[in-house]
Amino acid sequence: MKYNLLGDTGVLVSELCLGTMTFGGKGYWEAIGQQQQEEVNELLKTAVDAGINFIDTANAYSFGQSEELLGKGLRQNGHARNELFIATKVRSRMAEGVNQVGLSRYHVFQSVEDSLQRLQMDHIDLLYVHGVDAATSVEQIMHTLHDLVVSGRVRYIGVCNWPAWMVMKAQDIARKHGWHEFIGMQYFYSIANRDSEHDLLPLAQDQHLAFMPWSPLAGGFVSGKYTRDNQNTGGGSRRDSFDFPIIDKEKAYDIIDVLQAVAEVHDVSAAEIALAWVRQQQGVTSTIIGAKRADQLTSNIHSTQIQLSAEELQKLNEVSAPPKTYPGWMVERQMGNRYPES
Repeated sequence: MKYNLLGDTGVLVSELCLGTMTFGGKGYWEAIGQQQQEEVNELLKTAVDAGINFIDTANAYSFGQSEELLGKGLRQNGHARNELFIATKVRSRMAEGVNQVGLSRYHVFQSVEDSLQRLQMDHIDLLYVHGVDAATSVEQIMHTLHDLVVSGRVRYIGVCNWPAWMVMKAQDIARKHGWHEFIGMQYFYSIANRDSEHDLLPLAQDQHLAFMPWSPLAGGFVSGKYTRDNQNTGGGSRRDSFDFPIIDKEKAYDIIDVLQAVAEVHDVSAAEIALAWVRQQQGVTSTIIGAKRADQLTSNIHSTQIQLSAEELQKLNEVSAPPKTYPGWMVERQMGNRYPES
């Protein structure tokens, strides 16, 4: 396991991050995973023993159950808290009241207190805002997050699912006031959907922000279970009942064909090649992986041993290339005559 710097923080995190969306199974989260304490403990041990020191959860996952199982599992396994970097999130609705959702100071502070109780911890290492809240100003949000860090409840703050312009606006507001800024970004990024390359990854690299891809297997679609000839696994994948995140499936089948061809050369699964591809992309800090079983997790972890060749990367890049969008193609066109030919 290799360790990468988390932006400019000086903190080192494992190149893989254990995601806990499969922990619990309460409500509609049942389609993603239903792992209970014994299974959770085994997954945690497998991850930590392999060198993973970065664990990601959210208050929304199974409506708090994921945080509870994670906190209890870390204690039951005897994992050292000061050797692990724990991230959770805030924004989602956690109760029926009109103010029990969003990024208001009211909801954020209460949500963090609740998360700390469920996790059985005195601080959160990284708190992400889990999405946009247009009802609360960006300035209010950043002020609230700054005060959380100052209070000691949170060490660092990050952002998830915001458009690039809003992230940059938030950073500028924080700098203007001398507040704590976002240090990391968590976004959907997979060989099956490379939209983040248009604005988000360039922003992360320009601003020295850590970048953590979620759903690198596109909800299991590029795990090897699905092919053009086998478009339904018969209940073997979460996509059979929870078709998310959004991808171009016809294009994804073409990508899967190349993934499988490369996988045969390495004698590994298509999923491991898909994970290796994400890991080797410029700007990626730590790839979030989830699993229902220890053997799945072990396979995912094994992907760190795969080094794709330049030729293999080229084949995968070509079949998965996203369409060029404006103004990106215009910038590329205009920059073509900016520098003299050498």
